[in-house]
Amino acid sequence: MLITGANKGLGFETARQLIAAGHTVYLGSRDADRGRQAAEKIGARMVVIDVTDDASVAAAVQTIEADGGLDVLINNAGVEGRTPDGGVVGAADETADQMRTLFETNVFGLVRVTHAFLPLLQRSAAPVVVNLSSGLGSLAAVTAPGLPTFGYPGIAYPASKTAVNMITVQYAKALPNMRVNAVEPGYTKTDLNANTGIQTVEEGAEIIVRMAQIGPDGQTGGYLSAHGPIPW
Repeated sequence: MLITGANKGLGFETARQLIAAGHTVYLGSRDADRGRQAAEKIGARMVVIDVTDDASVAAAVQTIEADGGLDVLINNAGVEGRTPDGGVVGAADETADQMRTLFETNVFGLVRVTHAFLPLLQRSAAPVVVNLSSGLGSLAAVTAPGLPTFGYPGIAYPASKTAVNMITVQYAKALPNMRVNAVEPGYTKTDLNANTGIQTVEEGAEIIVRMAQIGPDGQTGGYLSAHGPIPW
């Protein structure tokens, strides 16, 4: 299993839980030193991977291929783009450049990594792809006045996760031999949101870990939280 952006936060906790369950996990990190330190703590195999860089992704593919291949890809790396004080840039102030930065990681990075690893995944007997989405990617949720997502003021992050959802569905249709799903871990306290989340990384990782271990006959093309399917 490969988890991108896994030297801290949800990625690290997901790696910890999957290793505890007996899986071999590649802990993906942009920073070699931080990745190595994180991997040593939980017995993971560290691989340097920057999802925004073609050469870095290609090198990670070569490393993992030489080591035996890949069954599960967890596209966890992501950014939200909070202000230095932990706030969210409102729609009226968000710029194209800010959106481009988020999409480079959250959307283009996800496609870059998935495309690069598809040849390895297709050699597996039961390949799985788990894409980290958010409840903010649900058009139904952000337009429902009674839900917390209704009040989120920004554009870039929700739009990037809506794109992730569509990408997930299209991959699932194109690759029927794979289980490809999007998951919503919930509002988890991590550096991504300047630690404003309300649940623990242990709670947030539960749905990621569950879908990473889905069997060959399991669901594909889904959008799920720990509590069940989410409306698109």
